[in-house]
Amino acid sequence: MKINGILFLLLVFLLSACGGRKQNSQQQTQAPVSAEKSAEMANHPGKKVYASFCLACHMADGSGVPGMHPPLIQTEWVTGDKERLINITLKGMSGKIEVNGETYNSIMPPHSHLSDKQIADVLTYVRKSFGNNASEVMIEEVQKVRNK
Repeated sequence: MKINGILFLLLVFLLSACGGRKQNSQQQTQAPVSAEKSAEMANHPGKKVYASFCLACHMADGSGVPGMHPPLIQTEWVTGDKERLINITLKGMSGKIEVNGETYNSIMPPHSHLSDKQIADVLTYVRKSFGNNASEVMIEEVQKVRNK
């Protein structure tokens, strides 16, 4: 009987660890990622920066938090205008924004304390992860926006 109780608690823990969060249809329709690209992104220098500064709000899978922190998955905010994305990273952002038809209202703090290389790395990581397939962000592009 004691073992059954332990197994039950383990099962409850595992199910709760899975999140139980409903995935939106956009996440469910993500294109499969090649093993080569997965390995490249797993070792990408931007992943460490992401884990330190972005993951708490945008989640490990880039799904964000409904109503608060927008997803980074296949959105024009991430895959579109690099200058806008760099500017948001450097200066932060607050207030309501719409991403893929949903409204988000929170504060993204500025990350101007990060080096140009760290910002280029993390934005490249985000633009090439989570089902995204956008171009790299170069250090020179970050420098140009920072110096405006």
